[in-house]
Parts: sequence; C-alpha cells; structure tokens
Amino acid sequence: MGHSHKESKILTSISEIKEFFRANETPVYFISATNFNLLGIDEWIGNFKYISHIDSFEGKHPNLFSPQGEVPHEEFQNIEDINNYLLTHPEVIEYINSRKVNGKAGKALFLMFDEKTEELAKNLGLDVCFPSAQLRSSLDNKVNTNRIAEKAGVSCVPYVLSKVESYTQLKEISKNLGTDLVIQTPFGDSGHTTFFISKQEDFEKHEEEILNEKEVKIMKRINCFGTAIEGCVTQHGTLVAPLMTELVGFKELTPYKGGWCGNEIYPNAFNADIREKAKKYTRLFGDQLRKEGYKGYFELDFLIDKDNGEIYLGELNPRVSGVSSLTNHSKFAMEDVPLFLFHLLEWLNVPYEINTDELSNRWALAENMDSWSQLVIKHTLGTLELATQVPQSGIWEMKKNGNIQFKKMDAHRQSVVGDSEAFYFQITQKDGYLYEGADLGILLMRGRLMSDDFELSERGKRWIKAIRSLFRSEIIDIGTLSEEDLLTQGNFKML
Repeated sequence: MGHSHKESKILTSISEIKEFFRANETPVYFISATNFNLLGIDEWIGNFKYISHIDSFEGKHPNLFSPQGEVPHEEFQNIEDINNYLLTHPEVIEYINSRKVNGKAGKALFLMFDEKTEELAKNLGLDVCFPSAQLRSSLDNKVNTNRIAEKAGVSCVPYVLSKVESYTQLKEISKNLGTDLVIQTPFGDSGHTTFFISKQEDFEKHEEEILNEKEVKIMKRINCFGTAIEGCVTQHGTLVAPLMTELVGFKELTPYKGGWCGNEIYPNAFNADIREKAKKYTRLFGDQLRKEGYKGYFELDFLIDKDNGEIYLGELNPRVSGVSSLTNHSKFAMEDVPLFLFHLLEWLNVPYEINTDELSNRWALAENMDSWSQLVIKHTLGTLELATQVPQSGIWEMKKNGNIQFKKMDAHRQSVVGDSEAFYFQITQKDGYLYEGADLGILLMRGRLMSDDFELSERGKRWIKAIRSLFRSEIIDIGTLSEEDLLTQGNFKML
C-alpha cells in the first residue's frame, strides 16, 4: 500500500495495524446509497472516501463525495442498481480517475453488489475487496445458510427445507414442527419475506410468494428474541465482536411485523452462557465459511428461545450490515481498532499476525464495552407523501419539554454526550418520497432503549416522536402521478 512490498514487514500488534492504516496512501472507497454502514471508518484509514448516492450530510462531510447532476437511469430496484448507476456516473468516474495513486485507482467496498458491479469496478481499475457476488449470493440464500450451519455444528431452529405445493402438503411435511410455522423464502430482507402461518387464511395471504419458490425454509415458530453479532473470517481464524440485542417489529418504527428496526450493544447483554455460545457458534460458522471460500466481514442473527434459553442460528448476512456502525464504534473498537480493519487487512494482502481468540475474548469483557443503541425509523403509514422538510444529520439535544433542537453538524457520533443528546443520520431528504417502509433516518444514542423484557423505553418513544414531528410532507394523490413519477420512488431498504 504506501510502502513497497519488498520491505513489507509483518504487522504484529494492534498499534502497528493502526499505524499501517493511518499511513495508507492507496485510495479506498465505500460506494453505496448512503455512507451509514461504514460511518467513521474514514477516521482510521488514510485516503478513505465515501461515494454516496444520497449525501446525508448535505455537503458538510469532509470525506464524502456525491455526484451533483442526475443522469438518466432505469428505476432503481435495489442498492446494487444504485451502485451500478454511481460507477457509470461521469462525475464519479472523473473523481476516481483524478485520485489515482501511481496510476492505480485503488480499492472498492460495497454493501451490496452484483456481477455487473464487479465488471464496472474492474473497468475503472478498482479492486473489489469482498468475495465474489456469486459466492455471496449463494451464501445469502437462507436455505443454504442452514446447510452451512449443519456442517459447522451450529444449531438452527427445527426446520424442513422443501418446495411447498399446497396448504395440505405444507401441513404434512411440517407435522413434526407443530402448527405454528414460520416460512422464509431464500432471499429477502427485514421481515419482507418472512411469513407467520398457523392456519389456512395465513397461508392464503402469502400463497403466491410461497408456491413460486423452488424451495423454502419452514421453521417451528418459537417464542424468541433476536440478536445480532458480527465476525470477520481471517487467515488466523474468525474474529468475533460482542452480541447485540435486536429491536423487531415496534409499530413506532416499522410497518413490518417481523421487521428489524434497531439494536443495542451494552455490557453483559444476555447471560454468560448465551454470550459464550453465540461467540463459539459464530467462530464455528466463520471457520466453515472459510472452507466455503469466503473471507472477511459477516453478520449472523441468533434467536434465543424465551422458553428454554436455547440459542439458534437465524440468518447470515455475508457482508457489512445494518449493525456494522454499532460494532465499529463501540468502546473496544475505539481502544483497539474497528473490526472492519481486519476485513481490509485480509483484502490488502498485508502480512500480519493476531491471536483471534485472545482478541475476541478481550472484546467480550464488560469493561471494554460501552452502551449504545440505534433506531431505524421508517414511514409506517400506507400513504405516499412528498417530504417538504426533513431534520438534518448531526447532534440533536432534547429539552425538558420533549422537543428537540439541532445542536451541531457532526459526523462523529462519539460527540453525543449524556442521555439528552442523540446523533441523527438523515436518509429521506427534502423532496424525497415517503412510502410504506421507506427509511426516514437513523437515531443513535448512548445507553439502552429497551427494558429487560424487550419493550421500547419511554426515552426511545420520546425521541422517535420528536424526530417524526420535524418532518413536513404533502400527501400525494396517486391518481395524479404519471408512470414515470411512480417509478422514481424506490421501494427497498437502504441499509
């Protein structure tokens, strides 16, 4: 990277790894719809820039580039389309070309990408620092996740993998799972493609989507709460970050019953036995991923059965995820280095040595962890609206009367002090569309936002209400919209 490879010495300590990244000269880009997932990583790595479709900081972020002009494009169906649009945008191409070092364009990171993205990146001379889209896609398939878990010796919720042909056949193949079922289609996000089925009417509601699939995952419905954990597959074993709670289905935040809407990370979340198991399972799963040809960053959701305390694998995200910013900003990451830096080390072919178990164990200690929460706020109504006023990104402060006031533009969420402040990350911008499930923005604050029995706290509710009250919008009569207008409101999640 900045040094010639002849003299590349082996990095053997955290401080050498830190120094190596600080001195980095190779351009590294995170290209996505927003820069939320890797927020703050630019402060650890020299020459690291964000290229975002949405500039959540309205031009005030020192390391974020967002093209100003809109170029004609097909409707965006997903984040991959946004990234492919960015990589063909003349302003982006010019930006990457103007920043070459020794004739090399540098490294590209994405949240989501497909084969087309890989091709476009290659044309610009960028190396994609992730396993291939093809491998990611086969691992992302929820049905395959269970197969990997079996090989790795990681427990899953009792399940059957099968094609479903009718309700009667479904009952027959799942009779050992009881009458309350959860069905997941192979690909899907945040609760869109998870169906809860206990009677024929439930089945009929989602029949078309279920019957269309060659194979679905049918699980026993358990009374559980969700958790999230991130790891990184390295040549020295799998590094594991601490286990976090998940906020799911709160009507104040999301219209989707099983929809993810936030997380908390805090010392001693869950008892020692669960934490230990989750760490062990994540390590086993990561080691199996390595055998499947994968390396680098991944996230797992574990489900904890409230009735018997068992822990099961829920799903895999073979990528950076919606919780990456929590993992990479926690106290352990600030004192050592963020987990994501190990992902980059793997992809930069730099010789280094670490003891993954020692590091994972240190990160798991209560004294190395502080408490943070994030809330993902979505448009929960079934209306289509045009946003005429939106809150800006930065630090907000809550007054005694429950109103909030903008304190300062800041991209450092560490600047949040005490309970009365929060960091808001803008996603929906002025003149953007609000539709059911659209991401409005993300709130990050210190401390917890759920009670011990997983209810949303009053503080959380007050903040959600205060942020929502800053949005102004006009309801659009769908009948007046042209086809083209309808196409421009992308119906997919940004994270």
